[in-house]
This record gives sequence, structure tokens and C-alpha cells, in this order.
Amino acid sequence: MTRPAATRVRAAAPLAAATVTASAGGTFGELLQGALPDGRDFLVTLPITRRAVATLTLDPGLAGFDVEPANRLKSLGLVTKALAETGLPYGGRLRLDGDLPVGKGFASSSADLVATARALGTALGTPYTPEEIAGMLREIEPTDGVMYPGAVAFYHREVRLREVFGPLPPITIIAVDEGGEVDTVAFNKLAKPYTRAERRRFARLLAMAGTAIRAGDLPLIGAVATESALLNQKLRPKRTLPEMIAICRETGGIGVSVAHSGTTVGLLVPDDDPHHVEKVTEALERCRRLTSRVAVYHSEG
Repeated sequence: MTRPAATRVRAAAPLAAATVTASAGGTFGELLQGALPDGRDFLVTLPITRRAVATLTLDPGLAGFDVEPANRLKSLGLVTKALAETGLPYGGRLRLDGDLPVGKGFASSSADLVATARALGTALGTPYTPEEIAGMLREIEPTDGVMYPGAVAFYHREVRLREVFGPLPPITIIAVDEGGEVDTVAFNKLAKPYTRAERRRFARLLAMAGTAIRAGDLPLIGAVATESALLNQKLRPKRTLPEMIAICRETGGIGVSVAHSGTTVGLLVPDDDPHHVEKVTEALERCRRLTSRVAVYHSEG
């Protein structure tokens, strides 16, 4: 039987110790997330500059693998499974670092796995393609499309690419964290209570998102994000969303984006806005009246 391309075995690498570091970006929730009339769940990523970093040491003189932090067992499993397929007698160590919040809707688990796969492919001498990485992660858990550059439409429950939309314009995100953590794997198992009309609306929003991102149409990007946040209030409501929409309107932002399966709500301000500093400063002040858990993020093209 022919092995699928997404899980093809790497060519044998020299049996010498090697340490490789690779990274993967996270995403501030999603610009858009919902379900289509055909029943498929999808999202559109909002890539940010914060990243997960994987440092992988392969050593034929070591038996077994260690991972740090010790709870990153999915990334450890990805490495050990892929190495077992190569037949190469490597042991080693995997360390995961970075500055992505965990359990908040920033695709931290997906980014850990993608960074790990990138480090492993480089260490074995043949980097994995985004499609191969998606195939590896498909066997592990629902995943954001962070293995692809720029903003993408992605079937996250299937771990399959729908469409590449391209780079986002530079955007500052002033975010509030409503507290707690969300198990995104459990969340993605929930039935989606969208009506047929809402599913048709999601299909139109998806088309609008592609048009907006390709054209760099910032007001339309913001409008899509805000409507997605409102449509998803029935699934995982954000208590601060009405206030954040009001702050956005009053400070001149382009829209509000949420972590649909997370705990954060973000106000979007384009970096090329001539009043960028004043708008960000005012939005920060207003957001701090809602909660002390306020942070600033930046989109990545």
C-alpha cells in the first residue's frame, strides 16, 4: 500500500547528534468561525506575532525521549511516531517555549505541534510541507491552520485547508481576557446550534473575508470579525462583547474579534491609521475599566 504523502517517511539521516530550533505563530482567536450549509465547521485565522518555539535534540546515543514541559505529550507523541516510521534509532529531548497564552484561544497547542514538526523535519534533513504537517496533526486533534502562512480558511475539525487568503494588513489588537481556560478539543466536539439561515450567513461572511483580506479592505475585515463574534454568542458568549463593541465604535476601531473557543475579546486598530497611537491609548484606558487582564497583540502577515 502506498503511504499517503502527508505521512511519508523521511529519508535516512546521518546518525549524529543534532539540535534544531523551529517556531510557529499563533492566532488571536479567529477572524471568522462557524459552520457552512454543507455541515462543515470552518474558521479563518488571525495570525499574530507571538509564537511557540520547539527545540529538538536527536541523539543516537540516547534511549527514549523527554519533553519539557512534561505535559506536552501530544508533541512528544508526534516526534516518537514519526521517528518510529523512519526506523532511525534516535532518542533525545524536546523543549517547548514561547509567548502564547495557553487555554485562551491562541492556537497554542496547534502552534506547539507545528513547531515540533518543523524542528523534526529540519533535523531529519527534509523539512515537512504544510500539507504534510496537517496530515500529521489530523491524527492527533482538531487544529488551527497555523502551519500555513498568512490568513487561511481552514476546516479545523477535519484539519484540512480550504483556501489561502494571503497576508493580513498590520493590525494592533487591544485585548481583554475574561478569565479561565477553555479545552478546545472538548469545545470542538459540541454540536453547533446554528440555524440554516445562520449557516448561509456564515457562507457569505466567508466569501466576504476572502475578498477583504485579498484587497486589504480593513473596514470589511473588521465588519466580518464583529459579525462572527455576534453570531457565536449563542455558542460561547463573551460577557464583555457589548462593551468592547461600544469601545471600538467610540474610539474608531475597525471591529472586534474574539477567540471563539477561548476567553479573549480584541479591538482591532489598523497600524496605518493616522491616529493609531491616540486610538490605542484610549482603547487601552477604556478596556482597563472592564478588567485588569488587558494585553496588546499584533497581526502577522
